[in-house]
Amino acid sequence: MGKRRLIQILSAAACNGAVPNLFSGTVSASPLKRICVPGLNCHSCPAAVASCPAGSLQTFLAGGRFPFFTAGFLLLAGVLGGRAVCGFLCPFGFFQEILHKIAGKRKTRAARRMRPAVPLHRLSSAARPVKYAVLLLFVLALPLAMYIKNGYASPYFCAYICPAGTLGAGIPLVLADEALRAAAGFLFSWKVSLAVFFVLWSFFTFRPFCKYVCPLGALYGLFNRIAWFGIQVDAEKCTGCGRCTAGCKMNAAAVNGLECIRCGECLSLCPEQALFVRGFRPARSLRTKHT
Repeated sequence: MGKRRLIQILSAAACNGAVPNLFSGTVSASPLKRICVPGLNCHSCPAAVASCPAGSLQTFLAGGRFPFFTAGFLLLAGVLGGRAVCGFLCPFGFFQEILHKIAGKRKTRAARRMRPAVPLHRLSSAARPVKYAVLLLFVLALPLAMYIKNGYASPYFCAYICPAGTLGAGIPLVLADEALRAAAGFLFSWKVSLAVFFVLWSFFTFRPFCKYVCPLGALYGLFNRIAWFGIQVDAEKCTGCGRCTAGCKMNAAAVNGLECIRCGECLSLCPEQALFVRGFRPARSLRTKHT
């Protein structure tokens, strides 16, 4: 087991330590829910011991309050690690990776014969801005605008999109509570359908929710260039062969680019050993470089 996988397991366990609540169908009342975990992990999950930063951000805005603590927390996490949060500390990202690993690299004969009219990498690039729209619209603009209009608002991303909340909170709570099952309507059916869609998609695509929809990934990616923890390129050794990005499961266009989750797999792909983890090699001759 690699170090990153071990960190992912420990992080998921730490974020969801109230395991007995999964069997009782009650939401954890942990006092740590006043603070956030770095990754996407629904605070309403019975086992969750802290809050999700996306949900916390919306809750403050929907209540007409500026999210000082949450904004500061996200700023600190971004400056320290950028999207390393996605690669190491996000339970839902880890869940998607496990699903993809279960599927393996096998492809059916029908899949091999498929020739999409538009190259998949182009479709991928075109869809990536969706997560920035989700961040701006559902996490920031809608809660604030509806509060200004009505004096109250919903956490729209959590209520209408987030599959982590559906899988970790919605489904377990509805299964455990007969009253909730009776009250479940179209919105719950929509959320379940969306969650199932992302689960199935994860078998065929590496971390699809992270790539195209997650607002936290969009936010943390903005810090990738300046974050303390990251991957650097030795400009004296780099030949520009592009193997580091060609083999990137996140389809990052550049080392330390917006999509890079600092998983470190590119280090073993470089034939010139020109890639290093920032902070583990003297800075002389090193610079971040597009490949």
